[in-house]
Amino acid sequence: MQTVIIGLGAIGRMIVDRLAGEKSPVRLQGVLVRPARAAEAREELASDIAVFTSAEDVIEAKPDMVVECAGQAALKQYGETLLGAGLDLMVVATGALAESDYRAKLMAAAEKGGARLHVPAGATAGLDGLGALRAGGLAKVTYTSTKPSHAWKGTPAEQNLDLDSLREKTVIFEGRAEAAALEYPQNANLAATIAMAGAGFDNTFVRLVADPDAIINCGRIEADGEFGHMTMEMRGHPMASNPKTSAVTALSLIYALNKETSRFVI
Repeated sequence: MQTVIIGLGAIGRMIVDRLAGEKSPVRLQGVLVRPARAAEAREELASDIAVFTSAEDVIEAKPDMVVECAGQAALKQYGETLLGAGLDLMVVATGALAESDYRAKLMAAAEKGGARLHVPAGATAGLDGLGALRAGGLAKVTYTSTKPSHAWKGTPAEQNLDLDSLREKTVIFEGRAEAAALEYPQNANLAATIAMAGAGFDNTFVRLVADPDAIINCGRIEADGEFGHMTMEMRGHPMASNPKTSAVTALSLIYALNKETSRFVI
C-alpha cells in the first residue's frame, strides 16, 4: 500500500523510522511538507521517498492512503482537497473534527471523491468497545487525561498557572469534549476521537490534569449506560521530542496502516 504522510515532526519521523525498519506491505511513498522544509526533508529521507510541497503533488502521485500527522492547521489546509480528489485520509489531529461545520465539509469532500476518512485510536484503546456500547445505550463518557506539568506548556493552562511551581495534581480544564479539543489542539485530540466513537460531543466530558510528579501520560475512559459501566486506562510514555504526545500515537498509525492491508483483521 503506497502511503504519503503529512508532516515530519515527532510522529512523522517515528513512522518513517518504523516503516523503514520492518517488513510490511505498507510502503512510504513520500512526505508532504511546507516548501520551506523541503530541502531539509530531502536531506533526512532516503532517496526513494519523495518530498511533496503541495496537495496537488500528492494527488498526482496517487497514493493509496494519506496520513495527517502535522496538526489541525495542516488538516484544514489539505484535508478537503485530498478527500475531494478521491484519496483516503487518516487523521491524527481529530480535534479539528470537533467543529461540526468543518466535519461536515470533510465528509462532503469524501462523498464527492468517493474517499474514506479514517480515525485511528491514537494514544488510547477501547474505541471498538465504545462503539459497540453506543448501540446498546451509552449515556455518558468521561475522559481524564493526566500528563506531566511541562507537557501543558504552550497551552491555555499557562495563562492561569505557573506550571513550573505546581506541587500537586491540578485540574486545568473540565468541560465538554468539543471545548477541550478546540482549546487544547496539541494535547486533547483524543477528546474528539472518544466523543465520535462513543456518546457524542454533548455527552462526553473531559478533565485535563497537570501532574508535577508524573513521568508518563495517562488517559482514562469511564463509560456509563444501559449495559453497566466500563473503565479503560492507558499509560504511555511521552515522545522524547514532543512530551505533549504519547509514543503510542505513532504506533497506532502503523497498526492501522498494516490493518488496511491484512487478510486477517481483528
